[in-house]
Amino acid sequence: MNKKILILSVFVVASCGLAYELIAGALASYLLGDSVLQFSTIIGCYLFAMGVGAHFSKYVRDEDVMARFVDIELAVGLVGGVSAAVLFLTFSWSAAPFRAMLYTMVFLVGAFVGMEVPLVMRALNARQTDFSELVSRVLTFDYLGALAVSLLFPLVMAPKLGLVRSGFVFGMLNVGVALWTIRVFRTELTNVTGRMLRASAVFFLLVCGFISADRLTYWGEHGLFGDEIVFATTTPYQRLVVTRWKDDLRLYINGNLQFSSRDEYRYHEALVHPVLEPLPWAKRVLVLGGGDGLALREILRYKNIEHVTLVDLDPAMTGAFATRAELVKLNHGALTDKRVRVVNADAAIWLQQNDDMFDAVIVDFPDPSSFALGKLYSVPFYGILKKHLAANGLMSVQSTSPFFAPHAYWTIDATLREVGMKTSPYHAYVPSFGEWGFVLASPQADYTPPTSYRLPMRYLNEATTREMFIFPPDMQPLPMAPNRLNTQSLVHEFEQDWRRVIR
Repeated sequence: MNKKILILSVFVVASCGLAYELIAGALASYLLGDSVLQFSTIIGCYLFAMGVGAHFSKYVRDEDVMARFVDIELAVGLVGGVSAAVLFLTFSWSAAPFRAMLYTMVFLVGAFVGMEVPLVMRALNARQTDFSELVSRVLTFDYLGALAVSLLFPLVMAPKLGLVRSGFVFGMLNVGVALWTIRVFRTELTNVTGRMLRASAVFFLLVCGFISADRLTYWGEHGLFGDEIVFATTTPYQRLVVTRWKDDLRLYINGNLQFSSRDEYRYHEALVHPVLEPLPWAKRVLVLGGGDGLALREILRYKNIEHVTLVDLDPAMTGAFATRAELVKLNHGALTDKRVRVVNADAAIWLQQNDDMFDAVIVDFPDPSSFALGKLYSVPFYGILKKHLAANGLMSVQSTSPFFAPHAYWTIDATLREVGMKTSPYHAYVPSFGEWGFVLASPQADYTPPTSYRLPMRYLNEATTREMFIFPPDMQPLPMAPNRLNTQSLVHEFEQDWRRVIR
C-alpha cells in the first residue's frame, strides 16, 4: 500500500512541477512578449535546475529520505504556489527586478522538483522494489502527470482560474502530498506534530492566497495600469483588461495598450475610411481581428455595406464588447448589428477553409510581438488573403509605428508586395500611441487618396488625408526583406525596434 502511495505522489509531483513551469512561461509571455524566447529560457533554466536538484539529492542520508521528501514538498508548494502572485505583483510595482525574480523562482522550483523523484525512487528501493519495476513505474507516472497538466492547464486552469489562482491550486496539491506522506509514514519521521503544523500553516496560507487571488490581481493590475479596472479576464489566448479614468476607457491585451477612447477615432478612421471611401460599390467587407468592434463601427456607417464578416480568435473579446454597456456604447452596438457575422476562429485557418470573396478587407491584428502573431503578417498569410479580395478591391493593414519601429513597418510593406500587392503606405498621429502606421494594398488597382468623404469625420479631411500618405525625412522607406513563415524576421525586427525606444 505504501508503494502505491509513493507512486501516486510521483503523478501529483510531476503535474505540479510542469504546472509551475507553464505558469512562469505564460506569465512571462504576457508581460514581456516573445513567447518562444520566454518559454525556451524558462524551460532551459527549469531543466538545468532539475539536474542540480537531482545531483544534490545524493547527499540526503537514507534514514532521512522521507523527512526530506516532506520538507521539499512543502518548499516547492510554497514557492511554486505563490510564484505567479509574487511575479505579477513584482512586475506591476517595479518591472526592473522582474527577470531576476522570475529566473530565481524558476530555478528554486526546478531544483526542488529535481530532488523529488530521486528521493521517491530511493524510498521505493528501500522497500525492496525490483529495480526494473521501480524505474518503469516512477517514470510512467511522472510522464502521465506531465501529460495530464499539459492538457488541463490550457483548457481548464488558465482560462477558468487564471494564472495566479492556478499557482495556488498546484501549491495546495504539493502540500497535500506532504500532509498525506506525514500521515502514512509517520513511524519513519521525527517531530511529526511539528511537521504537520508547518504543513497545515503553508496549506492555510495557500488557501488564503487562492481566496484572495482576485484582489491580488486587482492590486497588481492597478499598480501596472494606474486606473480603475472595470473589466478583466484571462482567456486561453490572452489577458484582457479594460480600465477607466474619468471619461477615458482603455483596453490592454497582455499589458499592451490597444486603444484609448479619447483618441481611438483617429486610429479607426485612418484604418477604415481610406479603404471604403473610394469603393462606393462595396457590399461585402472582411474584418480580421478588431474584436472590440471599433473598426466595425466605422464600416457600418456606410449604407452600401450589406454584409460584414468579423473574424477574431477570442470569444471573450467579442463577447465583452457585445454585452458590456460601457463597451457597447463605445462601438455603437456594432457587434450585434444584423449586417454583421462574428466568427471566433484563427484567421489563417478560417481563410483556408472558406471561399468567400470580399470587396474590402480591414486587418486589425495586434502588433507582431510573438511568432503566433507574426504568422498573420507573413507571405503565406497575405497570399491566402489576396485570394479572398476582389481584383479591384482594397485592403488596409495595421502595421505598427513607422517612427518607433521602422524596420518592422517596412517589413510588412515588403511582405504585401512580395505576394503581388500594390501598396500605398500611410501613417496617422494618434496621441496615445504617437505616429502610427498602416499599409493600404490592392491586387491590381492603383490607389489615389480621397480628397473628400461622404460621411462626416472627426479627424479625416482632404488635408489630413494628403499628409497621411507623405512620409517626412525621418520616416523614409527602408529596404527590408519580406516576412517568411519559416524565419519570422518581422518578430525580431519588431522587438529590436521597440527595444531601442522603450526604457
